[in-house]
Amino acid sequence: MSKWRLLDTGVRTAAENMAMDETLLETKSKKLSPNTVRFLQFYPPAVLVGYHQTVEQEVRLDFCNKNGIDVNRRITGGGAIYFDESQLGWEIICEKSFFKTSIVNESFFKDLCQPVIYALKRLGINAKFRPRNDIEVNGRKISGTGGTEEGEAFLFQGTLLVDFDVNTMLRALRIPIEKLKDKEIDSVKERVTCLKWELGCPHSGTVSIRGQSPIKQILKQGFEKEFGIELIKGGLTKDEELLFYQKLNKFKSNKWINKVKEPAYTRQVAHSVYKAEGGLIRTSLVVNTKRNQIESALITGDFFAYPKRAIFDLEAILKDIRADKITVQNKINQFFKGTRHGVSLPKIPGIKPSDFISAINEALEKIELVKFGIPLPLGNRVFTVNGTFSKIILQHVGAIHELPLLLPYCAKLKVCKFRYKDFCTECGKCSVGEAYRIGRERSMMVTTIVSFEHLMSTLKRYKRDGITSYIGCCCEPFYAKHREELEDIGLGGILIDIDNTTCYELGKVEEAYKGRFESQTELNIGLLKEVMDAIQ
Repeated sequence: MSKWRLLDTGVRTAAENMAMDETLLETKSKKLSPNTVRFLQFYPPAVLVGYHQTVEQEVRLDFCNKNGIDVNRRITGGGAIYFDESQLGWEIICEKSFFKTSIVNESFFKDLCQPVIYALKRLGINAKFRPRNDIEVNGRKISGTGGTEEGEAFLFQGTLLVDFDVNTMLRALRIPIEKLKDKEIDSVKERVTCLKWELGCPHSGTVSIRGQSPIKQILKQGFEKEFGIELIKGGLTKDEELLFYQKLNKFKSNKWINKVKEPAYTRQVAHSVYKAEGGLIRTSLVVNTKRNQIESALITGDFFAYPKRAIFDLEAILKDIRADKITVQNKINQFFKGTRHGVSLPKIPGIKPSDFISAINEALEKIELVKFGIPLPLGNRVFTVNGTFSKIILQHVGAIHELPLLLPYCAKLKVCKFRYKDFCTECGKCSVGEAYRIGRERSMMVTTIVSFEHLMSTLKRYKRDGITSYIGCCCEPFYAKHREELEDIGLGGILIDIDNTTCYELGKVEEAYKGRFESQTELNIGLLKEVMDAIQ
């Protein structure tokens, strides 16, 4: 029976835990470390973004700074997570040959999760693996996982939710609500669970993870049984300890934490957000519109990429190419068919080359708004459904119907007695009244949308009446989440991003969906005027 090390590094800071991850993977790749199962915890609480994500897009930095929450970056891909002392991290650091398979394989992910599933079942919790990399209990996530590799070694890690502070997590993260669409669940609490909730014993020692906890002991038994190994408790080797302290300053540095940066909005940058099966792809292209050239590309998101440098190599092949769809398609297809500089074929579970092509092309489509007099910084806040901006405008040319303008009720005053009505008296006290005036001056058919069901029924009625296109106002998360439903109706839509805090920011999606959101947002009247002027 193979002997592995059980390494419990206890409660550490985010920088220490991240430095430890890279240390253990690097020493394992150099055959300086034994195969290891590691337990880890965090204090102070921390937000950890995935390797390919930008901090600004995923984290509410003001809240984290005010509440003593560390912010750091993992060496693995995936989405941002909130981690405090009530959660237990587990890791596998091993050579690939032990499992006789590749890490980029869904069945391999499933095998690596089996010890934790075994432990949960020992606790009376019917846990299962959920592709592509979660452990769930009756459809609710209790452990998320991910991994990376170096040479012939890999690191696979997961978080086991022992308790779960939903409110703090919602305030610390800019939750990627688009992920929830697959299950049609609008509440984070409805799609996540923890040991405390499942066992119904908030004060039981069973859910304690300090010291010699039952959970760690049961997890140990799970790894031994499922992997056919014997775990022997041990500490860091001298090589590991030396390398750990050498790396610590790197993981404390802003250079590491902000390794992936979003370009400043003052530059000519075209953005897109595209949801694929394997995760959300955010694209930012620096474009020279005069030369019709992509000067640089930034691709981020909550996906997993193998090898780790694959996304950076993809960005490199997009640099300085023509900003047209055929060139982009050819370059991306070539990239995923071959190798570059001896690097193995890129593999990104759940994401096809066509997904990256669509994401890049949607960013390029934003450039056409410049031709209509809309600067790129504003054009990035315009989203389209079933066609490009120009195509949707052309659909309306010669139409006998008035062009609809749909506005969200949440932009009306909270005290307005017409807030939940589909019309407006234009009292001038909120941005909705101003939008009604703009629409009326342009002979548009203006309606306040008071719930998601009202939106769907209104669009379906327009379709029956022969209307081909519409203008609307919504936030980017709403667009990303409901894009498929909007496309299925078959109308061309131009959607304008709204200002201020939305229901998605506040975790109030369910209330908004039913028409009961009680906060107030603001319409972007300046951008609405720009779009209207472009249409006329």
